Amino acid sequence: MHFRDMFVRADRTFSFEFFPPRSDPAAGELFAAMSEFEALRPTFVSVTYGAGGSSRQRTRELVERLARETRLLPVPHLTCAGHDEREIEEFLERYAGAGLCNIMALRGDAQAGERSGSFRYASELVRLIRRFGEQGRHPDRRGFGVGVAGYPEGHPGTPNRLVEMDRLKAKVEAGADVIITQLFFDNRDFYDFRERCNIAGIRVPIIAGIMPVTSLSGLRRMAELAGGARFPAGLLRAVARAGDDDEAIARVGVHWATEQCRDLLDHDVQGIHFYTLNRSPATRRIYESLGVKNSLALAGR
Repeated sequence: MHFRDMFVRADRTFSFEFFPPRSDPAAGELFAAMSEFEALRPTFVSVTYGAGGSSRQRTRELVERLARETRLLPVPHLTCAGHDEREIEEFLERYAGAGLCNIMALRGDAQAGERSGSFRYASELVRLIRRFGEQGRHPDRRGFGVGVAGYPEGHPGTPNRLVEMDRLKAKVEAGADVIITQLFFDNRDFYDFRERCNIAGIRVPIIAGIMPVTSLSGLRRMAELAGGARFPAGLLRAVARAGDDDEAIARVGVHWATEQCRDLLDHDVQGIHFYTLNRSPATRRIYESLGVKNSLALAGR
């Protein structure tokens, strides 16, 4: 299903993100849990694009395996850092041949010792993906659906919020169909971001990224993710009350994320994207706490 069709068939989307397992045993664990993810009936699932050659190969393998062996709709991330146009087109040819409909187009960061590549901004990657479709190289005459990233708390590499919005609008004008945001913990950041997009004339659907805190170590990792994440004082107080009890911290995190989702749904969010860390329990508990069994019920369909 193309990104554009998703918002015709339902008022909202609900999606998950996976990362490519780093080993065969880890891949086995992920697929052992896949039936639990399938039961939640997400609109689509995205797969991150790892740094380095072997990790990138695992991204392709995971995406293609999901397409072959599950009922899920996989959406691969594709970053342009470190690649030239020929290499990107090879990815697109392979994904089109595998029957994939959508791509998450990201700039990414070149790894140490890796060449800079042909692209400076993600908007250039979006434009290339669009051109691929216009040349009739995808089975769908519209080409790939294209998703891009948004940053409710601000892009870590662009302190100037006006410039940040100009660059986001450039990605949409280049052909992006949907925006999926980085994780956030204060919905006011998302609502402000959504309003600024509206003022800028950005009219594509905006999907909110949610990641529940599940442990102290996970919280610290989130603090480093994408240049930092803002933790509201109320969340930090609740985590502090849980002490070193990771089970209690996970309950706090699920409760906080559930309340975020409830509030987002009450304020007409167009989609929620769960950063799952390849584990289903927290996401399943959020669904249960919202009183639904799967994404179709959440979407009101």
